[in-house]
Amino acid sequence: MNENIPQDPFLLLSYVNLKLRDYYPSLDEMCAALNLDKAAVTKKLSGIDYAYDPDSNQFV
Repeated sequence: MNENIPQDPFLLLSYVNLKLRDYYPSLDEMCAALNLDKAAVTKKLSGIDYAYDPDSNQFV
């Protein structure tokens, strides 16, 4: 994962949801723009029982 984003899963959750809410219409677009590995982000957040919901464009 990009070293400029939080590595702690709870901080990552907050960071990603803020970016999705305020700047990006989808997880794919956010990952492309920020050069993030979508699978790595999704895996890290699934470790704390969060999954991406495309309808709300958030991890819930």
